[in-house]
Amino acid sequence: MTGMTGTGAGSGAGTAPEWSGADRAKAAAKLMAGWVALLWLLEAVDVLSGHALDGFGIMPRSASELADIVPAAFIHFGFAHVAANSVPLLVLGFLAALGGLRRFAAVCLLVIVVDGLGVWLVAPSGSNTAGASGLIFGLFGFLLISGFIERRPLGVLVGVLVGAVWGGSILMGLDPTQTHVSWQGHLFGLVSGMAAAFLFRRRAGAG
Repeated sequence: MTGMTGTGAGSGAGTAPEWSGADRAKAAAKLMAGWVALLWLLEAVDVLSGHALDGFGIMPRSASELADIVPAAFIHFGFAHVAANSVPLLVLGFLAALGGLRRFAAVCLLVIVVDGLGVWLVAPSGSNTAGASGLIFGLFGFLLISGFIERRPLGVLVGVLVGAVWGGSILMGLDPTQTHVSWQGHLFGLVSGMAAAFLFRRRAGAG
């Protein structure tokens, strides 16, 4: 443990200052802007390398592909794919990150890992799945119900607004008849995001 500096007790040293709402918003905005910029940079590298990064997608039921579960969430198949994911990831990620960056990181990690494992287990043979859409569905599920679970009026309002804006697209993304769309990844992302809302819920009175 750090913090044993010998400074005088009672001075407030060693106590982390509370972040204001503006501080949280700035940190969340910077994080998500950087995240989305990284996705575009990776796709540019992919194109310039002759799509060498596409191999980091998840090909189901091959043991060696388990190592690609996390990288697959950052790889896309073309700039149109990145563009389609950028706005929802930016907005939903920003809203989720407002609740705290550590919790946000835990939610994202859970969604990415569970979603990737689900795709690895049930995706069609010969398929290659990549992209941030699984995480997007996870963040949607998390935001949709976390306010109700925690009984926070603002969180409930966010869930209602998120559902109104993206609910139709989410339902379409779960349609198993769509071709070239990983409805499996969308489904596992949604379910894991809802599970994260329960696992990482804030207790009453928490900041």
